[in-house]
Amino acid sequence: MNRSSSSRLSGLWKFGVWSLVAGITTAFSHAADSDPIRVGQYGAFSGKEAAFGLSARKGAILAFEEANAAGGVLGRPVELLTEDNQSRPGESATIAKKFASRDKVVAVLGGNPSSNSLEAAPILQNARIPMIAISSTNPRVTQIGNYIFRACFIDPFQGAVLAKFAHDSLHASRAGILTSVDNAYSVGLSKVFREKFTAAGGAVVAEQKHSEGDKDFRAQLTALKAAGVDCILHSGNYTEGALICIQARQLGLDVPVFGGDAWEAPQLIEIGGAAVEGTYYSTHGSPESTAPEVVNFVKKFRARWGGETPDSIAALGYDAARLLFDALRRAGTTDGPKLRDALAATKDLPGVTGRITIDKDRNASKSAVILTVKNGRFAYVETVDP
Repeated sequence: MNRSSSSRLSGLWKFGVWSLVAGITTAFSHAADSDPIRVGQYGAFSGKEAAFGLSARKGAILAFEEANAAGGVLGRPVELLTEDNQSRPGESATIAKKFASRDKVVAVLGGNPSSNSLEAAPILQNARIPMIAISSTNPRVTQIGNYIFRACFIDPFQGAVLAKFAHDSLHASRAGILTSVDNAYSVGLSKVFREKFTAAGGAVVAEQKHSEGDKDFRAQLTALKAAGVDCILHSGNYTEGALICIQARQLGLDVPVFGGDAWEAPQLIEIGGAAVEGTYYSTHGSPESTAPEVVNFVKKFRARWGGETPDSIAALGYDAARLLFDALRRAGTTDGPKLRDALAATKDLPGVTGRITIDKDRNASKSAVILTVKNGRFAYVETVDP
């Protein structure tokens, strides 16, 4: 074989190899382009906080199913990976590490209680993976870093709403506060309520504390009764809130009792029964709203989940997912920094829980509502704007 023939064959061989490599690279590129966009969601899907996590998960699942039915996001299907923190301290951080290192998610939804988000957020911030807290209202959550966002209002607003409601609507002047001391949400909400209620001319005449999981509150309630309170804020979760209402009535403490959005769960009524009639709480929305977005969401949610009526945590889970999808579309990529920038630029996005604008501190600016327990069900009372 002469040199010319050898060169031609060598050239053909090289061309064939490079064509094969190019074909494989193109195939892998196309496969990557069609791979699902993986998103993590952590929450309490079992244990004492499960009502929050399960509601948020149902709302998120509905949003993911709708997105995929419409062709996905950026031309790719979206996949939701859910992990249960079992209502246990420390588990949210462990899950966040798994999402970042093993699952390679592009973003994370969660959590619900602020303590969960405060565990997970530093890990996701360091990994430059955007996180959208669903119903964590403690201001410290988004202060952790510029990759941490939320779909809900924050405690300073919620505390102000409750203080205004107590002073203006309940005409209370001598408030008592019961705080769960190892719950960041509860401590923050009590602090803001105290400041705003006294600024409005009221007085906080007694404050009592309890720990997460306590079941006997008679000593604290007896002290509140002795102080002559005319209303009681319990800033903790629905389980303790229901027991507090039962024991308050047993002690003859017949003043209005109210809480924040951590009271929003069917279990408040299931546990509290007649003792929670006439109680109030602030939250993110009401299924009784006649706004088209709410009516449509309630209809779709009931069809998907066997006739169940969604609470505002389910609506927030749905809105958080749609907030993420909207940012992905505007970013045009799953790249972490670009997705972060798109989330930060969100303005006036229509949501079930109101129109969402992300402010400079990565919080959602939106309205709150007051609900009451009436005839064994949650009923709308009023809306309070930012």
